[in-house]
This record gives sequence, C-alpha cells and structure tokens, in this order.
Amino acid sequence: MLYIDNRNITDPALNLALEEYILRQLPGENDYLLFYINEPSIIIGKNQNTAEEVNRDYVEANGIHVVRRLSGGGAVYHDQGNLNFSFITRDDGKSFNNYRKFTEPVVRALHQLGVQAELSGRNDIQVGERKISGNAQFSTRGRMFTHGTLLFDSQIDHVVSALNVNPLKIQSKGVKSVRSRVANITEFLDKPMTVAEFKAHLLHSIFAGAVPTEYKLTEADWAAVHRLADERYRSWDWNYGQSPAFNVHMMKRLPAGTFDVRLDVEEGLIRSAAVYGDFFGVGDVQEFAARLAGVRYDAKALSELLEVIDLPYYFGPVTKEEWLELLL
Repeated sequence: MLYIDNRNITDPALNLALEEYILRQLPGENDYLLFYINEPSIIIGKNQNTAEEVNRDYVEANGIHVVRRLSGGGAVYHDQGNLNFSFITRDDGKSFNNYRKFTEPVVRALHQLGVQAELSGRNDIQVGERKISGNAQFSTRGRMFTHGTLLFDSQIDHVVSALNVNPLKIQSKGVKSVRSRVANITEFLDKPMTVAEFKAHLLHSIFAGAVPTEYKLTEADWAAVHRLADERYRSWDWNYGQSPAFNVHMMKRLPAGTFDVRLDVEEGLIRSAAVYGDFFGVGDVQEFAARLAGVRYDAKALSELLEVIDLPYYFGPVTKEEWLELLL
C-alpha cells in the first residue's frame, strides 16, 4: 500500500476530487491510503436530497461548505477536529460492503491507544453505544474506495445544528438525540494528543512501524485534481440539483437504510420518479428511477417490473416485497 500526502489541504471540494482522481487515474495495480481534514463542511451522501438534509440557515450563517460525495450513506459533519481516511483498492468482488476488512486496521490502532472501539451495525465504529466513526464505499470499473470519518476532537454541537436529522433514524436507534449518541475519540484517551499526533499514530500502526512508501503526485496530477474540484465538487448541480415535482411521497426505514421515494403519478401512470436515502448500492439510482417512468401505478405492474431488476445492485440488501410495500 502506498501513502499519498494531501499537502494539508482542508478544502473539502479538493479533498474529494483528490480521492476520486486517485481512484480513477492512478495505477490500478497499487493500493493507496489517503488522510484528509476538512474545514467545517457537510458531506452529503450520493443518493441524498441535499435541501432536506441541511439546515440551510445555520450552514450559511456559519460559513459551512456543503459538498456531495460519490459514496452512499448519510450526511456527515466534518471540521478540523475530524480526521478522514480513505483506502483506495482493487474491487475483488468480495470487498464491497465488507467494512470489517477496512476498519480493522483503524480499530487496531485505536486499541493501541486504549480506546475500546469496535465495528457496529452497517458501517459505524463505536465505543460502547457512542459512535466515533461512520464509513462508506464507492466502486467503479474494478476499483473502489472505503472511506470513513474519525471524530477526534470535533465540535459535536455543530453536527446537531447543521444537519436536519431524519426522525426515522432516531426512532430506529432507540435514542433521544444525536448529541447523546456520538462522541469524540479524545474522550476515551488515557493522555492528551493532537490530531496531528493521532494521524501519525494511525500511519505508524497501519504500516506496522515501517516508514510508509509515498506515491508523489506530479504538478500535472494536481492540476487535474483542481479541474475536477471545479467541475464536479464546486458545482451547484452536483451538490444540490433539482428536486423533481411529485404527488406521491413514501418514506420508510428498512434494514438496508432509509428510503425516500417521490413519484409524479398522472392518470394512473408514473410520469417520473426520484429515490433518496442513506442506503449503500453500486448502481446509479437514477437508472432505477428512469425504469419506473411509464409504469402503471398498481401492484401487478410494479411487481412485474421489480421482478426483473437487480434491487441489491442499486440499494444493498433489499427484497422485492420490501420495495412493493414502500411504493404502495
């Protein structure tokens, strides 16, 4: 595995562009490790409706960036007390949705600091009932990345204020507030350390004490990263996009995640559709939504359509029956 230095960039658009550039453009025979820290930001999951995830007044008043990432899952808050890691690897057909494989080195490094962290649920690292890390994945053309947040010394009150937390998530976790469920790693350390020292410890642990071999990006590489940041990650269309008109709205929490379906139904036919949520899938959800257009809005027609669609490809572990109940 090769280490990539992000030059201490804290611009979330540049850091997400760098991650995508490594995934798509660097030699595929290598695995890479990237760390980055972002200025105060909300990082939106690929399939989420930004306008409904973000407390816009709070975000604008506090100068918080809003940037959409390539991976699925939910919205997360980043600031300079939050260290982010990304493993960029070959997709061997067995690693997508295998979060344990990629979080294990991080959990091991935390144990060395006396932090009793464990992978929990779909994709979280927790200490007891307190969440200190959320993780997500993206796969394309035989390559993938697994990235995660590490709440080291983050302003957790901003997490609560900057996000519009879906009440279905709160109910599903049986807790009263986000604030009581998340925690900073500093709360569990035996002795104080800075985020820079924490990053150095992770590197030392992941590379088993050896000096990491670094892959150095050229100036041409960096120029391409800046272009990608401007074209995608600073784009309003990418980060917000238009929410389609709808007259049927269903929302449900399934084991695979929260699903929010909007349909425009006219004279018994679905004219257009949109699907939002924090689920994890490989396929482009817009492809699925396009296949709903023109279908009769009744159980028989929808059942026949869902029978021939690979639902887990788009949404993770869901069943046809769950989707029928969601749509109807």
